[in-house]
Amino acid sequence: MLEVLANQTWRRLFAAQVIALTGTGLATVALGLLAFRIAGEDAGLVLGTALAIKMVAYVTLAPIASAVAERAPRRAMLVTLDLIRAAVAVVLPFVTEAWQIYVLIFLLQAASAGFTPTFQATIPDVLPDEAQYTRALSLSRLAYDLENLLSPALAAALLTVTTFPALFGGTVIGFLASAALVWSTVLPSPQPSERRGIRDRTTRGVRLYLATPRLRGLLALNLAVSAGGAMVIVNTVVIVQSGLGLGSSMVALTLAAFGLGSMTAALALPRLLDAVPDRPPMLIGAGLLAAGTAAGALVETLPALLALWAALGLGSGLVQTPAGRLLRRSAPPEDRPAIFAAQFALSHACWLIAYPLAGRFGAAFGLDATFLVLAAIAAAGLVAALVLWPGGEPEEEPPHAHPDLAPDHPHLARFGRDDHRHPVRIDDLHPVRPRP
Repeated sequence: MLEVLANQTWRRLFAAQVIALTGTGLATVALGLLAFRIAGEDAGLVLGTALAIKMVAYVTLAPIASAVAERAPRRAMLVTLDLIRAAVAVVLPFVTEAWQIYVLIFLLQAASAGFTPTFQATIPDVLPDEAQYTRALSLSRLAYDLENLLSPALAAALLTVTTFPALFGGTVIGFLASAALVWSTVLPSPQPSERRGIRDRTTRGVRLYLATPRLRGLLALNLAVSAGGAMVIVNTVVIVQSGLGLGSSMVALTLAAFGLGSMTAALALPRLLDAVPDRPPMLIGAGLLAAGTAAGALVETLPALLALWAALGLGSGLVQTPAGRLLRRSAPPEDRPAIFAAQFALSHACWLIAYPLAGRFGAAFGLDATFLVLAAIAAAGLVAALVLWPGGEPEEEPPHAHPDLAPDHPHLARFGRDDHRHPVRIDDLHPVRPRP
């Protein structure tokens, strides 16, 4: 897997991702402490509102950011967004009111809504070989999981020698270092072959996404991931401390089990996907999420909970790690920012549904009922994926030509002038999906 780091451009981008994630992890810990300083026992309400603002920013602003990214040089855009995030982190330690947190979190997440999908859309252009791209996706997944495991530990170590506002300093350093690494790298910025209006550019990604069978299936699988994952993220502390009567250290251990399950999937998938298509392991992952979430209602001991959380992490990793391969295959380079932004927005819309269900339904009706409701949602996502992305659907277009295109058109330069084949894409040149 590590051989992909031989590519200097990807190596710098990956380093930028890891450093920025570390800074984000420190900010997560510091934000909780800041909320407690401002709101005391109502800190949970402040954090819950901030999380909702984050999701709303992601869902609404990612498509708009992709419309801007279509015309802006990617390197300049990524660096500018990193600098905005650093500027917000500089201000956060000085806030004194909850509403100030909400405004700054919206600005921070608005920048992330532009940065993350644009960054993700750049990777397949840097690594056009699918095997290398698959390994890069696995490394990125590992980076996210390691951040969830190591950033809290790093924050705890720093808090032994300093106060929590200093953690925001680490966040600032992370974003500035990320900006410097991106600026030192030459990035491709494919331009669309025709100019479009702002409304068309804003909605294009979602329209292409929802017209592509494999991506409609991916959206259903995102629903399964959010249903299982929301139960883990929202209710682990309740299950461990209230349900099992254990301490906060066991909360960290239980969350680590989920992260280790996801990391196992990321490590195993590169070789597995060399031999099998993406669909089977992704469906297996969704099945694990549905069955595991239902089994949560039966868990009564810590070992059983650890095993279950590891299984849920494995299922989540099996679905999420190959997602970038589906997106890469479904759009030409000039449309990738729009497609990745659509995935970013639509997947977070699923989380926006699942988070309140996991929290509010659990508080009102109990955890056992919540496990079953979210398991039903995950199962519905799996069934919808089977219907929307059937196994008999062709993965490639039939041999075809485009006699109406100019000889130097990018599509012909990429695939050849005469009869050619490529993965199924719904776009201006291929407006109709091929028949099974």
